[in-house]
Amino acid sequence: MKLQQLLSVTRKAVDEFHMIQEGDKIAVGISGGKDSLTLLYALRGLQRFYPNHFELVAITVDLGFDNFNLEKIAELCKELEVHYEVVHTEIGSIIFEDRKESNPCSLCAKMRKGALNEVAKKLGCNKIAYAHHKDDVVETMLLSLIYEGRFHTFSPVTYLDRMELTLIRPLLFMSEADVIGFKNKYQLPIAKSPCPADGKTKREYAKNLLKELNHQNPGTKERMFTAIRRANLAGWSTETPQKS
Repeated sequence: MKLQQLLSVTRKAVDEFHMIQEGDKIAVGISGGKDSLTLLYALRGLQRFYPNHFELVAITVDLGFDNFNLEKIAELCKELEVHYEVVHTEIGSIIFEDRKESNPCSLCAKMRKGALNEVAKKLGCNKIAYAHHKDDVVETMLLSLIYEGRFHTFSPVTYLDRMELTLIRPLLFMSEADVIGFKNKYQLPIAKSPCPADGKTKREYAKNLLKELNHQNPGTKERMFTAIRRANLAGWSTETPQKS
């Protein structure tokens, strides 16, 4: 996928779900993976011509694992002229050493989001952009069906009352295959996660399940995404952003 195509599919989501307003200051959560770096490119590109003017900052929550090198990401942010903030934490040791969590992902996600929200507020941001793409939307729906017994997934725009922050997901219409294509074409400086649970999660199970379903029945993923859009789920109205 070329940059122009990335900007087009990003703007479609931003426009359809009213994600960006004049004067917004948006924090991009940078995990170091392909999705978040693609999102950074997308929003920086959009920033150059979008009618609603907005500011960008990039934030990485460092969980405290060894061998997590962010130098190349810092260089990319400098090249893109985006302020980059690294939040150093001990979340990794708390989860795996102190608490010895057998199912660490849920707690880790809560702690990471808490740290990200706090720094975003300190930097004066009113919005945080997550790099969830179309595959993530469908995988989350599968996880909800399998483990919770309900038809549910995250919404394109969500307002957090207590933090007074709005979460947006501008890569909503982009497939993971396109993200991989963009990463390869532009040689994004990926920082591999050193987390011991990486690749061993329920989400990884859902990802593999979706891949198999789509292989056996081509078009399954797109039909599932269409079903989500038609299901009248909270936050999926294109009229106004969701507040909850």
